[in-house]
Amino acid sequence: MPSKPLLDVLSGKRVDAPPMWLMRQAGRYLPEYRALRAEKGGFLELVNDSEAAAEVTLQPIRRFGFDGAILFSDILVVPHALGQDLWFEAGEGPRLAPKLVDHALESLTAAPERLNPVYGTVRRVAAALPAQTAFLGFAGSPWTNATYMVAGQGSRDQSETRRMAYADPGAFGAIIDAIVAMSIDYLAKQVEAGVEAVQLFDSWAGSLSPAQFERWVIAPNAAIVAGLRARCPQVRIIGFPKGAGGKLAAYARETGVDAIGLDETVDPVWAHRELPAGLPVQGNLDPLALIAGGTELEAAVRRVLDALSDRPHIFNLGHGIQQDTPIAHVEQLIGIVRGAAK
Repeated sequence: MPSKPLLDVLSGKRVDAPPMWLMRQAGRYLPEYRALRAEKGGFLELVNDSEAAAEVTLQPIRRFGFDGAILFSDILVVPHALGQDLWFEAGEGPRLAPKLVDHALESLTAAPERLNPVYGTVRRVAAALPAQTAFLGFAGSPWTNATYMVAGQGSRDQSETRRMAYADPGAFGAIIDAIVAMSIDYLAKQVEAGVEAVQLFDSWAGSLSPAQFERWVIAPNAAIVAGLRARCPQVRIIGFPKGAGGKLAAYARETGVDAIGLDETVDPVWAHRELPAGLPVQGNLDPLALIAGGTELEAAVRRVLDALSDRPHIFNLGHGIQQDTPIAHVEQLIGIVRGAAK
């Protein structure tokens, strides 16, 4: 069976040219995605249609031959499975109800069967992927999911959730614990259905003070890592605490993740110096450099490659690909990264 370079790197091996995938690689910058989305209607309808979601997952693999396929879904399926209503407002993003800033967690009735379409998607993709392509699942980290559950929507500074975490840490901790338990089961069932590695997305990790980061980011993610490993010891786990900055080293040491994702604000030279020796690193091209293309893109890519050349490295963006990214620039990026073999 062919080796899977992405899984090799997650196991701590260095390879000639870093394997690559892109966050949100299945999405609106692809004309084939836009066509299928128009046919299916709403975003959630697409996520909950296993056949269509599998097709979306596979689209960028067919077009670009990335080394990893990332499951097409959404982090908010976990709050939905915990009993909140979930919908998307056109042009405004996700909404959850009831908001837990106003209602107790105990008012919700968990509905884990709402996750069944995701497992169907995983099985379909696993059966169709090329032999050399790794399959990544994911979940939102507890802090980030909690910010949506408390406020009922995204916010710029997560102030409602941060206030609740200080004012009623017992109630807030119960929300975090519920997310941890559901996430462990959700990720384990993704692995059982066919994913080989998972990523924990903590999109709002950067909004917390160091002490709160330790309490609401590091500790819950460490609990997920331990719980998932107990059920699926073979799975590789990538942590992506966006905005963590100088707290990345503590996150890497204390959570037990197999690899750490860097957002575009992190200097990769600093990351190589400060992170544990030999820890695989993922990232961290600025998505806007990808939109720019040309010589600026090439220079930005080479800075990342050079900085991380002496440790196991998965090339990725610092966050999700933007919907106005030209296809030709993605092709240029692939050419640069795959031409980097020494």
